[in-house]
Parts: sequence; C-alpha cells; structure tokens
Amino acid sequence: MWKPASIGTEFFKKGPTTLMVSLGLLNAQFQPQNSFQYQFNVGSQTGTYWYHSHYSTQYCDGLRGPLVIYDPQDPLGDLYDVDDETTVITLADWYHTSSVQLRTVFGPVTASSTLINGLGRYSGGPESPLAAINVQQGLRYRFRVVSMSCDPQFNFTIGDHRMTIIEVDGNEVTPVQVDSIPIFAGQRYSVVITANQAIGNYWIRASPPGGTFDGGMNSAILRYNGAPAQDPMSTPGPCELPFDEGALHPLVYPAAPGIPEIGQADVNIQLAPGINGSRYFTFNGVSFEDPPVPVLLQILSGTLQASQLLPKGSFYQLPANKVIEISFPNPTAAPGGPHPIHLHGHAFSVVRVSGTDATNFVNPVRRDVVSIGSSSTDSVTIRFVTDNPGPWFLHCHIDWHLITDSLL
Repeated sequence: MWKPASIGTEFFKKGPTTLMVSLGLLNAQFQPQNSFQYQFNVGSQTGTYWYHSHYSTQYCDGLRGPLVIYDPQDPLGDLYDVDDETTVITLADWYHTSSVQLRTVFGPVTASSTLINGLGRYSGGPESPLAAINVQQGLRYRFRVVSMSCDPQFNFTIGDHRMTIIEVDGNEVTPVQVDSIPIFAGQRYSVVITANQAIGNYWIRASPPGGTFDGGMNSAILRYNGAPAQDPMSTPGPCELPFDEGALHPLVYPAAPGIPEIGQADVNIQLAPGINGSRYFTFNGVSFEDPPVPVLLQILSGTLQASQLLPKGSFYQLPANKVIEISFPNPTAAPGGPHPIHLHGHAFSVVRVSGTDATNFVNPVRRDVVSIGSSSTDSVTIRFVTDNPGPWFLHCHIDWHLITDSLL
C-alpha cells in the first residue's frame, strides 16, 4: 500500500491478544510499504465479524472484509444444513468519488451503488452481473449477513423466503422469524432460510433509505440449482413479520448485569450526542481530540495516569469488574442519524432499545453495535461489565461521522 493503514476487527478476545489498531489511538499505524502480522488465539469465541481499516475514511474505499469464526458445536446447528464461505453475504456502499474528497463534505453523502458480495449496479450504468447465491432445493442455509457500510443502513430482504434470525453481532439468540431486517453500519446477523420454493431466481435486496430496485440496483440473486442465469422477475412481497429489536433474546446467560433498574449500575453515564459550530460531532458538548501518542503506548510507558491521557470529556476511566450503564438521550441533536454506536472490546446488553420507553433487564439483546434511534424521545441504554481491561473506544460507525469526532 502507498498510504498508512490501521486495521480493526469487529471481533474481540479478552486478554492481551485483542487486536485493535485504530486511528493510531491504541497502537501505531503501519506505514506504506511495510507489513503487519498479528497472531492470536480466539479461544472459545465464535460468530460473524468483519475487519476494516480505521485509518481516516479508508474503509469507505474498500479496505474491509468479513471474518467468520465457525463453531463446530454450534447449539443452533440443527437448524441448518449449509454454512460455509458461499453463505456469507456482505453489504457495502460504493462511491465513484474518493473518500478523501467526500470526507470534506458537510451534510449527506449519497452512495453511487450498493454492493452485495462486491457486485452491484448504479443509476445510468451498465447491466453488470449481480452476485448470485446458489442454493439446492430442499436444503436449509445459514446466511451470515455483514453490513460493511461506510454510511447507510440497509433494509435486507430475500424474496419469497422467510428468515429466522439466530445470531446478532456474534451472539446467538433464540430463533425469531422475520420478513426483513434493518441492518446498520457494523452490524451482523445470521439468518436461516429454507430453499422450499420452486426452482428459479429470487431477489436478495438491500435497500438504503430512499433506495430503488430499478434495473437491479441494491440487489443480488438467490439462485436455485437448475435455474437459468437471469435476473428474477418477482416483485417485493408483503412484510407480515416485521423486525423488532426488542424481540431478540440471548440464547445463553440472557440477563443484563447489575440491579434491574435504570440508573442503578455501578457507574451510570449519560452521553448526549450533538454537533458544535465547527461542524464536529460531540458527546456531552465535547469533540474528541487525537492523542499525541497512541494511548496504549502511553499506558505501557507508565508515565501518565489514565485520566491524563486525553482531554476531559474525551476519556472515561472506568473501574474494573463493575457494571457500566450508558444512555444516549435525544440522538436527533446530532444530524445524520440514526447513529449506529459501537463499543470495542465488549458485547453489551441493550436494556432499552430505540422507539420505546420500556426496559428489559431479563433477556435484552446482546450485541456490539446498536442504533440509538431517530426520535428526540429516544434514550437507548446499554449495560456491560468492565471485565476486559485496556483502552477501548466507543464511536458512531458511520465513517463520515467518526472522522469528524463522533467517538471517545
């Protein structure tokens, strides 16, 4: 490569083997014409993840890909017959202008195309080949759907095939049937479909807000063995089983940690998103400032206390092995939402999802990227335990926002 790079994974492993080379915040970037090798043991962690650059907006230009850790003893393995490299489905936005130019834009940036497994069509462009996922009639398939989006959320559907969600961001869930899934930047879902329709071609669709399917845009093909190699003729079907994030429940150890009441964790934090007059995103009125030296190197040097590493408001020192609660009130104060918030190094329990005031401490969905909603009354709340020591950062996974300081 002719530019510096940093690589992060939406995968975490407790202990010193955690990989995180992000924005130079934790480890140093690796420089042009140099290589970087990282060896680690995943232990018992399994699931659907992805890797991507965290240098500037580099992953918007294509430095991203899926990372799957298969479980030979999957507790939900009896629900499907096929789960391999052919059943990974990546969703991404693609721009005909370099992110180096686009990141200077203040306001909405519209993708030229949606790519499904690296292929897609754009308005006014040629009828180029679309990705085709081949299936055998009568078999059950686990599709691992990965949003590697730089910006837009997608509404994901498979024509005439109902989906059963069994995994969310690397965490198994009690199976839930849906007709569509809203998937935000950085999120992952495993869904099981049964190839029980007539041999033919069926649309796989990933529509961004305001997207169209004209000419096969925002689309791929589910192709039964024996079907002709052509675009499907079907139209979008009815949505009888809508997605409800609050209906997703962990398969094991479902309860959220701590006292089951808002504000009763060991540490309770309100992070109000916003934007300042300089066009930079803020949490609690503070824009992030880059450290002069990567945080991990500062910690290892032993010359500074953790609280001295970053400006006040950009750094939160948390006690070890305690229950932490974070709420995100009024997300509409920060334009460009809904904002998908990602916490590195931890999976968290979403005890209050967007669109409701109700809380769930009994069996809330456990994940590592959550939409904080699109209403001024939303106050999405998460809980986790500080059982993975180290410097971790929390950020909006819309990369145009991350580059303008939507992190801490």
